[in-house]
Amino acid sequence: MAESSSPSLSSKEDLIQLIKRFGAYLTVKMSNLFSISFHNLDSRSVGAIAGLALAIVFTWRMFRSPGAPQRRQPKRQAPSTSNSVGSTQANATSTPFGASSSSEDLRTQIADALFQPVKPTLGQVVRQKLSEGRKVTCRLLGVVLEESCPEELQKQVTVKSSVLEALLEITKFCDLYLMERVLDDESEKKVLLALETAGVFTSGGLVKDKVLFCSTEIGRTSFVRQLEPDWHIDTNPEIVSQLARFIKYQLHISPNRPERSAANVFSSPSLEQFFGCV
Repeated sequence: MAESSSPSLSSKEDLIQLIKRFGAYLTVKMSNLFSISFHNLDSRSVGAIAGLALAIVFTWRMFRSPGAPQRRQPKRQAPSTSNSVGSTQANATSTPFGASSSSEDLRTQIADALFQPVKPTLGQVVRQKLSEGRKVTCRLLGVVLEESCPEELQKQVTVKSSVLEALLEITKFCDLYLMERVLDDESEKKVLLALETAGVFTSGGLVKDKVLFCSTEIGRTSFVRQLEPDWHIDTNPEIVSQLARFIKYQLHISPNRPERSAANVFSSPSLEQFFGCV
């Protein structure tokens, strides 16, 4: 008996694992589809969404539909005591103990596996947070670099290790420009060397020509106005306020959670926290 039950148990576990993979596939596909703007849907995207909808409806109907109806038994006269005992023993032999509960447990496990939530990837989070923006401008001090003022750049330049993952993910689908105010040419060289050493230029999405330097804060504002990005990331509240009328979205990096100056201005203690990296 133990040998016959083992293959059945193994097949149930295999079925559950198969349903888990199918559920994860459905969840990721639906997340990717719904992150796409409906204005950009083509016929292939519509067909994919329709296919997923049919698959979900089919799965729901499969779990909702009851078992096959039993044939109606004709009425019989009350059996004798000996026949009742024999019938009871026959039913006990033909119906394994706990078969119904095992079937319900299996159905519950399959349903849980199919609709188990899947954590989105960092790439999906970045795209959703940036609302499918294609061009991003970002200052260096206080966002990508540990230093907070141009005077500190004359001594040393340190790239935040915690921000690298999010920064590289942005470069995969966004045209990213980094910019900063510096006091001399030597500071520029130190910044570029620090970024190169940290591996910022290795992904191919960001090149040195897209790291811009200026000598005044007004110069950085002018850079942003000329580039016309979908998102600008900055730590200076005055620049954020000045650009609110011209830039679609802004992210104000500040440790103190300032009051929202405009509907299109968001705030976060750091860039990595905005994307949930820490």
